[in-house]
Amino acid sequence: MLAGPGLFGGLFELGKGYKNPVLVSSMDGVGTKLKLAVALNSYDSVGMDIVNHSVNDILTTGAVPLFFLDYIAMGKLATDKVCDIVNGLSAACQESGCALIGGETAEMPGLYTGEDFDLAGTIVGIVEKDAIISGRDITPGDVLLGLASTGLHTNGYSLARRVLGESREDLDRFEPSLGQTVGQALMAVHRSYLRELQPLLPLVKGLVHITGGGFEGNVPRIMPEGTAARFDTSAWAVSPIFKLLQERGNIDRDEMYRVFNMGIGMVIIAAPDRAAQIVKALPEAKDIGRIIRQNGEQRVMLD
Repeated sequence: MLAGPGLFGGLFELGKGYKNPVLVSSMDGVGTKLKLAVALNSYDSVGMDIVNHSVNDILTTGAVPLFFLDYIAMGKLATDKVCDIVNGLSAACQESGCALIGGETAEMPGLYTGEDFDLAGTIVGIVEKDAIISGRDITPGDVLLGLASTGLHTNGYSLARRVLGESREDLDRFEPSLGQTVGQALMAVHRSYLRELQPLLPLVKGLVHITGGGFEGNVPRIMPEGTAARFDTSAWAVSPIFKLLQERGNIDRDEMYRVFNMGIGMVIIAAPDRAAQIVKALPEAKDIGRIIRQNGEQRVMLD
C-alpha cells in the first residue's frame, strides 16, 4: 500500500519480479450466515469468512492475493460491530499476506432494519500468465483429491437456518453429535487453503472451490468438454453437522450434495503421478475420485 486512509481510492504498488503478470479478481458476500452473526452477537468470524472465501476463489486460477476491499452496510452504524468485523477482515488478510486496502461503510436507514447488515468484499490477486490454472489439460484418468472443509463455510445457510433454527436459544443448544453448540458448528470460519496449496500449485491441473451449488454446480466449471467427474463419497467422512442437517430436515441425499460441500471444501485435479506427490506433501488430501470420459449429459457422478 502506498497511502493510508483518507484518499478516495486505494493505492497499491505491484512491484518488480513479475515477467508477465495477470491480475485476478473476485467479488462475493457472506450470505445469510450474517443472520446467525446477529443472533449470536458475534461478528469477527464473518470478516474472516469473506476474506478466506475470496482467497480460495482466486486460488483456483493459481493466483495469490494482493489486496482486499470490504463493503459493510447497516441501517444505523454500530461502531463496535464494525470494529469486530474489520478485526476479522484484518486477521484473515494478514494470514493470507493480503493488504486490506480500503472499503466502504454505509449507513442506510430504511433499507436495513433493526440489526440487519450486509458484508461483501472484492479481492485482487496475481498469477504469472504461464502459471494460470485453467483446467484445459484435464484428461480422463486424472485423480480427484479432496481437502476437508471446516463446516458449511458460507453456503447453504438459508436451508440450515430453516432446519436448525436461528434464535439465540436454538443456536446455544449443545448438540452431543457435534460436541459443541449448534451455533459454534454453524459459525465455524470458512477455511483458507492458500498456505497448504501454494507450494503445490505447479503439480495441479485444476482446482475447484466447493461453494454454492455443491459438487454439481462447481466441478464442471473447470473440466474440458467431453470429461466428467466420478466421486466416491465413501472416501471421506461427512462432517457431523451435515448428518444432523440431513436427519433433522429429512433432506434427500442428492439435495444435500447440491446445496452443501458435505465436508470437502476444495477439490484438486492432478495426473496420477502428480497426485501421489501432492498426497506425500499434504497427507490430509484424500483420493476421492477420477476424471472419466463423459457419457451422456451428466458431468458429476456421486457414487
